[in-house]
Amino acid sequence: MFSSIYSLNSWLVGAALNTVLLAIAYFAPKKLLTPAGYLHAWVLGVLIWGTLGWQGYLVVLFYFLVGSGVTRIGMAQKEAEGIAEKRSGARGPENVWGSAATGALCALGTLLPLPSSPTLPLLLLGYVASFSTKLSDTCASEVGKAYGKRTFLITTLQPVARGTEGAVSLEGTLAGVVGSAAIAFLAWGVGLIDLVGVPLCVVAAFIATNLESLIGATVQGKVSWLTNEVVNGINTLLGAIAAILLALAFRLA
Repeated sequence: MFSSIYSLNSWLVGAALNTVLLAIAYFAPKKLLTPAGYLHAWVLGVLIWGTLGWQGYLVVLFYFLVGSGVTRIGMAQKEAEGIAEKRSGARGPENVWGSAATGALCALGTLLPLPSSPTLPLLLLGYVASFSTKLSDTCASEVGKAYGKRTFLITTLQPVARGTEGAVSLEGTLAGVVGSAAIAFLAWGVGLIDLVGVPLCVVAAFIATNLESLIGATVQGKVSWLTNEVVNGINTLLGAIAAILLALAFRLA
């Protein structure tokens, strides 16, 4: 299915489409990205369209739109409590690549002259799982901060304030599962992954999101370079790896 998407025309279409869409977004009243963020999103969009076509592009667009929308849930309350995303949720370059670096690497991997083994399906699964994981994390964090009635530190299960690094809540956890399932089903619907890949992405996202909470509760505040964006990158990488390992285990079982 993807044998025809490596042509020059695909890259030109991607460049033209992203130029139009991001120009519209740039001049819209509500800013979803910073000025530099628009440039980096353009690069990402062209890369994804050029490698995975409209199917891959639809997945990252879905993540971006839903993730941006979820970030604005209860924004006034979160800002008052000092737990809202900076810049009222507008994404900068660090957010773009913190969320999409793993997916971009998986997409670029499909261009390599790989043997016609399960390598391509595994790369596509890793791509989808990375965004499924990031949307799960975004939904869990933002819904938990807005609606979490009881939040607990993942390491001790002791009650903590909403917005605490490493905090989890039932509301946020359920929202994360819904978010990961939604993007996985979308990817299945457009043919990026098979139906078995849907639960693999959901389970991988659940594992990776909880591991990220564990990192946040233990070492993030103690290591200077472990910024939220770096942890996001680790999170999506863990999600992609978990999905691929689960797929390999499922096939060997």
